[in-house]
Amino acid sequence: MSLPAKFKSYIQKHQLFSHKDHLVVAVSGGVDSVVLCELCKIAAFNFSIAHCNFQLRGEESERDEIFVKTLAEKYDVEFFFKKFDTEKIALQNKTSIQVAARELRYNWFEELRKESDNRQPTIDGHRLSKAHSTYLLTAHHANDNIETVLMNFFKGTGMAGLKGIQPKHGKIVRPLLFAKKDELLKFAVENNLHFVEDSSNMSDKYTRNYFRNQLIPSLQKVFPGVEENLMHNVERFREIDELYTEIINQYKNKLVEKKGNEVYIPVLKLKRIKALSTVLYEIIKEFDFTAHQAEEVKKLLGSESGKFISSATHKIIKNRNWMIIAPHNTMEAANILINENDKEVKFASGVLEIGDATSEKFEVSSNSSTAWLDKEKITFPLLLRKWKRGDYFYPLGMKKASGAIAKKKLSKFFIDQKLSLADKEKIWIIESNRKIVWVLKQRIDDRFKVTARSTKLIKFHVSES
Repeated sequence: MSLPAKFKSYIQKHQLFSHKDHLVVAVSGGVDSVVLCELCKIAAFNFSIAHCNFQLRGEESERDEIFVKTLAEKYDVEFFFKKFDTEKIALQNKTSIQVAARELRYNWFEELRKESDNRQPTIDGHRLSKAHSTYLLTAHHANDNIETVLMNFFKGTGMAGLKGIQPKHGKIVRPLLFAKKDELLKFAVENNLHFVEDSSNMSDKYTRNYFRNQLIPSLQKVFPGVEENLMHNVERFREIDELYTEIINQYKNKLVEKKGNEVYIPVLKLKRIKALSTVLYEIIKEFDFTAHQAEEVKKLLGSESGKFISSATHKIIKNRNWMIIAPHNTMEAANILINENDKEVKFASGVLEIGDATSEKFEVSSNSSTAWLDKEKITFPLLLRKWKRGDYFYPLGMKKASGAIAKKKLSKFFIDQKLSLADKEKIWIIESNRKIVWVLKQRIDDRFKVTARSTKLIKFHVSES
C-alpha cells in the first residue's frame, strides 16, 4: 500500500478528521512536516501552515522560516508564523529551553486553532458550518512514538506512559504515527520534495536525540526487529491502557468520596485492594503525589490519626478510619469525622471530649464549652468542621411569633452575638447528616435539645489543647 493510501486509511481507522474540517499543519521545514503537507494536498484536505521561529540556531532559524513560507506559497495556503525569544522566556520562567519551546509552540498553535474556528474557514469558497472543526496537525511519526515509549519506560511513568503518543488528543492530531522515518524519507525523495535539516538533531545533549542516535541503534544490533516490535507493542499498550483505565475508574467510584475540595477514602476498604500500590498511585497522582509516595501512603494506612504526607499542593492525612486528601490551605480546617465510639477528638482549636449519659445525669450547664444533646436524634458519623458561608441552624430558644423554631444563617447569628471577625474565624461546628447540632461554644440546635422524653444523651465538652 502506498504512503498516501496508508495515510487515508489511518485517518479513517481512528476517525481523526474529515474533509469538512480545517487543518492547521505545524511545519518546521524538516522532512516529516513537509511530507505531511504533501499528503494533505494529495488527499485534498483543506489546510493552512503554521511555523514557529524559536531563534535558537541563528541563521539556520531564519532559513527555516523563509523555507516554510515558500512551502505555503507552493501549496497556495494561508501561512502563519511567530518569532519567540525562547532563551529569555526560559530564563524568566526558570525552565529548560526544551520545555519553554514546547509550551510556547502549543499555546500559540491553540490560539491559531481557535482563531481559525472563529473565522470559519472556507472550502472552494464555501464557509464551513459551525458543526465542523479546526484541528492542529503535528508530524510525529512511528519512530517518535518508539522514542517516547522508551523514555517514559525509563522515567517510570507507569501504564499511561507506555501507550505513547496518541493519534488524537482533543484538537491535536498526529496522523503520521503509522509511518516510520525511512518511509517518509523515501517518499520525499521519490516525489522530489525539498526539506531542511535541523543541525541540533545530531546533538546528543538532548535526551530524545540520545535515544534516537545512540540507544535505539545499539538495541537494533542485538534485536534487529526492535522498532517493529515496539510499534506493535504500542498498539497493544494502548488497548491495555483502555482496560486499565476502566478498572481504575471502577475502584475510584467505590473508594473516593468528594466533600467540597477534599477527598475521603475509607481505610478498611483500601486495605482489601490486592494491587494496592497501583490503585493508590492512580488515586493520588492527580494531587501531585509521586509513585514513590504511594508506598509511604501504604504505611500511613496503619499509622495513628494525625499522621500525614505532603505533595507540592496537597496533604494526605490519616484520620481514624479515613484517608483525607486536601489542599494545603484547608488542612487546618479539615473535616474530621467523629464515630460513635470516639471519646476524644483533637482538632486545630483544641480537644473535643465525648461521653454518653442517661437523662438522670443531665444537668443544665452555663458553661458555653459544654453541650448536652439527645443522642437518639443524632446520626453517626458526625462531622467536625469550620463553619462556612451559607451555613444555617435553628438556635436553641429562638422562636417565631407563631411559636415555630426560627431558622437562622450563622453569619447573621454571629452579627447578633456581636462576634468580631477574628472570633468568627475560630468557629467550628458539629454536623449530623448535614444538619448542624452544635456551634461550638455558642449555641446548640433546637432540634437536638434534651427534652423530658429524652432517654439517651450525649455530652460534648471542648477544651484548649
